[in-house]
Amino acid sequence: MNSKVNVWLLASVVMSGLFNVTLAQVKSSQPNIIMVLGDDISQEDIGVFGNTHIRTPNIDRLAAEGVRFTNAFVTASSCSPSRTSLLTGRYPHNTGAPELHSELPSHALFFPEELKKAGYYTALAGKWHEGRETTRAYDTLLTEKSANGEGGEQQWIGLLKNRPKNKPFFFWLASYDAHRDWSSSDQFEKPYRPEEVDIPQTLLDGPGSRGDLASYYNEVSRLDDYLGKIRAELERQGIANNTIIVFLADNARPFPGSKVRLYDRGLKTPLIVYWPADVQNKGKTNASLVSTVDLAPTLLDLAGLPQAKSFQGESFKNLLEDPAKGFRKYVFAEHNWHDYEALERSVRTDSFLYILNERPQLNNTGAIDVNQSPAAKELKQAWQQGHITPLQSDVFIQPRPTEELYDVKQDSLQKHNLAADPAYKSQLKSLRAVLGRWRQETGDNTPIKLTPDWYDRDTGKPLPAKGSRGEFPGAANGADTLNRKGPF
Repeated sequence: MNSKVNVWLLASVVMSGLFNVTLAQVKSSQPNIIMVLGDDISQEDIGVFGNTHIRTPNIDRLAAEGVRFTNAFVTASSCSPSRTSLLTGRYPHNTGAPELHSELPSHALFFPEELKKAGYYTALAGKWHEGRETTRAYDTLLTEKSANGEGGEQQWIGLLKNRPKNKPFFFWLASYDAHRDWSSSDQFEKPYRPEEVDIPQTLLDGPGSRGDLASYYNEVSRLDDYLGKIRAELERQGIANNTIIVFLADNARPFPGSKVRLYDRGLKTPLIVYWPADVQNKGKTNASLVSTVDLAPTLLDLAGLPQAKSFQGESFKNLLEDPAKGFRKYVFAEHNWHDYEALERSVRTDSFLYILNERPQLNNTGAIDVNQSPAAKELKQAWQQGHITPLQSDVFIQPRPTEELYDVKQDSLQKHNLAADPAYKSQLKSLRAVLGRWRQETGDNTPIKLTPDWYDRDTGKPLPAKGSRGEFPGAANGADTLNRKGPF
């Protein structure tokens, strides 16, 4: 009897040891994940995405060795609403924090926290303004601006060096680059000259825009430099092969006609996914529609973890395995309060973009840092003198159309609104219905009293209403607790 017990105990010990070894092997095989998140950087301002005037060799190399997404869209061209979507895998009005500087609620699920629960060491270094509740998602938070440096990247390499070596890790590395205000040119070894930049068609070709863009380019290139340093440190530590790097930006360049806008130039993000151990399609390009609500599900999927019920996005892991595959039929986005009262919604397909504006009586000159910039002031002066193109004058239109429809294949800059064209009646009706269904299923609504303007739209001076909030979109429907995805 005793010998049988001893044999059973020995077998149990052996099996337990094997089980522990198996767990250790599974744990050690989990990929490290680094998400590099640029601030206010347009897709078209990265070399590999078509800008031949800017120096982004490290981002370009990442794309050459990973998968580049040409039709990846943020859910809002606005800093914190876009980031809260990334964190939660939910649309801004479903996060409970749909407006700039609004905080995520305590019941929200954050994908880094799911990684942390699964044994990952999680850290954030750089820009952080998603709310106090998000602190629980990270083992380490490095948010002190003086320590992070002017671009926000200064603690990134130290974080890599000092991490626990017995765990896989997830790092949310969020730069301040390239958000206004700019660093002075003497902070850069090789600053751009105004004559070197490419002028977008939305801006005037003048000294204000050129000087502004040169400063912006400086910061984009600084972020690129730090990406190169990250990769060098990963190589030095011998962990580059099993480290996923995701590069993207929260929204478009901080210039008139881009940031906070629902056009492609406001919503397209320079998404690149790199993982040498598993992604064999190096240098491939994927043109499928992808939303940033899909990133949280994808990263958990790549880590071998289950999907959260609260996610409104889907994993696009299959696109990494076969970049030729399709994915979404629709991507949705929203423009809520960002310094100024607003409520716009959009749906985009491969062929068309439809925008609904619930505050058409207001112009769309952009965020406060945008509409008071040298580029904006130069543009405004030319507009007042009548020396401006229709595309450049778009930011000053008041009232604006309630509905906009664009053929994105024929009109990449969205210059020609087809909403009133009888030839496009069926497309207008169809996308109006799709957007309506998405809003209904996800609990979106249009409150009567939205958060008002905090600044004068002309002078930029603070208004008496500064600091006050109206009703959040979706709040009346409990949208922050609804998990319905809407059309896909």
